[in-house]
Amino acid sequence: MPDSISLKMESDVAVTMRDGVTLYADIYRPDSDGPFPTILQRTPYDKTNALSATMLDPIRAAKAGFAVVIQDTRGRHASDGEFYAFRDDINDGYDTVEWAASQPWSTGKVGMYGASYVGATQWLAAISRPPHLVTIAPTVTASNYHEGWTYQGGAFELGFNMSWTLLQLTLANFKNVSSVQGVPQERRAVLMHDVDDMTGGFEFLPTKDYPGLDSGLAKYYYDWLAHPDFDEYWQNLCIEDRHSEIDVPALHFGGWYDIFLGGTIQNYLGMTKSGATETARGGQKLVIGPWAHGARGSTMAGSHYFGIMADPAATDIDGMHMRWFDHWLNEGKNGITEEAPVRIFVMGDDVWREEEEWPLARAQETKYYLHSSGKANSKQGDGTLSVESPQSEAPDVFLYNPADPVPTTGGALCCNPYYAANGAYDQNQVEDRQDVLVYSTPPLEQDMEVTGPVTVTLWASTSAPDTDFTAKLVDVCENGCARNLTDGIIRARYRDSMSNPTLLEPGKAYCYDIDLWATSNVFKAGHRIRLEISSSNFPRFDRNTNTGGIIAADTELRPALQTVFHEGQQASYVSLAIVPR
Repeated sequence: MPDSISLKMESDVAVTMRDGVTLYADIYRPDSDGPFPTILQRTPYDKTNALSATMLDPIRAAKAGFAVVIQDTRGRHASDGEFYAFRDDINDGYDTVEWAASQPWSTGKVGMYGASYVGATQWLAAISRPPHLVTIAPTVTASNYHEGWTYQGGAFELGFNMSWTLLQLTLANFKNVSSVQGVPQERRAVLMHDVDDMTGGFEFLPTKDYPGLDSGLAKYYYDWLAHPDFDEYWQNLCIEDRHSEIDVPALHFGGWYDIFLGGTIQNYLGMTKSGATETARGGQKLVIGPWAHGARGSTMAGSHYFGIMADPAATDIDGMHMRWFDHWLNEGKNGITEEAPVRIFVMGDDVWREEEEWPLARAQETKYYLHSSGKANSKQGDGTLSVESPQSEAPDVFLYNPADPVPTTGGALCCNPYYAANGAYDQNQVEDRQDVLVYSTPPLEQDMEVTGPVTVTLWASTSAPDTDFTAKLVDVCENGCARNLTDGIIRARYRDSMSNPTLLEPGKAYCYDIDLWATSNVFKAGHRIRLEISSSNFPRFDRNTNTGGIIAADTELRPALQTVFHEGQQASYVSLAIVPR
């Protein structure tokens, strides 16, 4: 369709849900009778916001012959009703898809797109199987709204949850929230103060009584804290447990520094294996760039520059969306499904590469064992990593004091560039701390590529009935700069089950599995592979109080003595997927 085509834009088009609540949408389409294949975005972030356009330019899509519908979700901005995160998006998604398919300008084929929560609205609609939903294109979103969104490894993702809820969910939608919940207008000034005093919010105890979001501003935030276990509250919304019920192809976009990387990969793998139909199983495509959380990333992740090819414009993400929807909604023969199903950005080399599967079949899982003579504390210590398994070695010991936690320095975070800065940053200041164990290889003699899942198996004991253990993979350059790649955490009570927590016997050694999700990075010759082990990463994760009580209700902070073992049958290691070069 030529660029000179006339377009028609309709604002605040009413769409009535099954319970009578009216949601409102903007529609972009060619100014003709059609019919047109339809692309839908359901967003809590304001349908008129530029963010809605950066995920896929609706003008470009309309010029290409699509009808684009961008709808405010329930209780958000122009739409009526009460917003409660995730709860209504299954039914509302179904109803909106079917409404769009029934319009006289629609061919009856509907696709969905968007990032973050706008990815969640796609998956939640997909599990309800609206008959006219043909495909989705979720960007940087999760597969489980407990593990990998609200919690990780059993720890509450405090930095993300508080910054996202205060600013994007509450302050940005204050007019609607205050009207529905009867919150006085004066509360807006207090809310603005709380946004600018987020450090105080992070430190507030007990976390369940944090006043910044109470009085009806965000009831769901307190419900999240009241449900730390993977219980029925979360199970009803879990996408990865219902992949076998989903029958649509999906174009997945993720980022190596994205807060939902684990879920992006899990959705791709789960749908490829268990999708409801052969078309769904064979119609999955995965793209991962060197991006932190955002609409579609950029050349920068934190303080690190990944080159011009990291820019979404350089890879034409819009064009990839358009080809995807053209194929599935128009039966266009543009070759996108004949390309390799996986496309990844390999950091270090800073290049894109196509792959036939994930994880890579040619990658060799390699264990790098922790070693020391009992003095691995800080980067000045004697901790090393090697493929040689340890024999008889003294354990490493550190004191975890939740009143003085290890500060977060980048990583998979959202949604405030100051209080929750995400991406790659130098870790040297963190590695000066005595409560951070540091294990490094010697300088590498040649380039080494690590592409695939990253896990840590840690043997450790603690003096507390419950505690946390954290791990971080780091690329150390020749001049000593230390760039974080990926990290993870395990809350000890959830070591065996996220649904049935059990406390520890103080002083007893347990084996912990810490999931660091994945990376793709070439450690250049002269660089070192480094692993950090500690017990806090604050405020990315809430502090374990070490009491064994309900953490969200705790006001007492107890220090805990942590012991990390690396010998014989209690060998600790990081598992890396080494790709032959």
